[in-house]
Amino acid sequence: MSKKIAFLGCGSMGEAILTGLLSAGTDPTNVVVTVRRPERANELAQRHGVTAIASQEDDQANVQAVVGAAVVILAVKPVGIAALCREVADALEPGAVVVSVAAAVSVAQLEAALRPGQPVVRSMPNTPLTVGRGVVALSAGTHAAASHLAAAHQIFDGAGIVLDVPEEQQDAVSAISGSGPAYAFYLAEAMAAAAVGFGLDEGIAAVLARETVAGAGLMLAEPGADATALRRGVTSPNGTTEQAIATFDAQGLPGIVAAGARAAAARAAQITAELGA
Repeated sequence: MSKKIAFLGCGSMGEAILTGLLSAGTDPTNVVVTVRRPERANELAQRHGVTAIASQEDDQANVQAVVGAAVVILAVKPVGIAALCREVADALEPGAVVVSVAAAVSVAQLEAALRPGQPVVRSMPNTPLTVGRGVVALSAGTHAAASHLAAAHQIFDGAGIVLDVPEEQQDAVSAISGSGPAYAFYLAEAMAAAAVGFGLDEGIAAVLARETVAGAGLMLAEPGADATALRRGVTSPNGTTEQAIATFDAQGLPGIVAAGARAAAARAAQITAELGA
């Protein structure tokens, strides 16, 4: 991507996206990043070779960054998205696509804070983007053409898998892939605790759980991998794993996971409503 790209905000998620974008061949001299602190701006400039501006030093940093940009990534917290959109709205190029990384901020809320007709794409990335194994769901706004969606794809392609979903499915995406890494980490915590319960050393228990979950994830990432087939491959008839799976089923683990995902999706919808209030 050779046109100017602006990142408004660049925390851990924003930097993961930036890293993937640059690793895919984008020229860092075409990228402008805004952050709050000068120390962070210097860090990003030195690490990635991009132009980085601190709003503490320049209160027009965000406006300057979007001037002439073809793609603008909003990577600040959800509560600050509407105000940021209003701040830069008049400086945006009419055809620039605004890509939001903020969870629970709807396309309608973004479009209401921008000039009429501004192309918008809503995204839901997850934290494995930081290691190049993320998954991102994109939803095109009212005025986003195929070219705008393609530009958004290019932003994320270097850091993970990119999928297109209708916006009404974004809360479900958030509940599965957005929150999902925490579910995997929670499983690793539970496995380690179980190992300690058997009398294993805490350090050994942590390694066993961590490496097992990480290794299983790598197996799932292989082309054509299927979770059900992989599980069955480990589950010998009348064996130890079969007993564990049967116990999980008896205790209602699938229903517990589904209930947790529904609660996460409901909270996402609630946050959207609160932000629109």
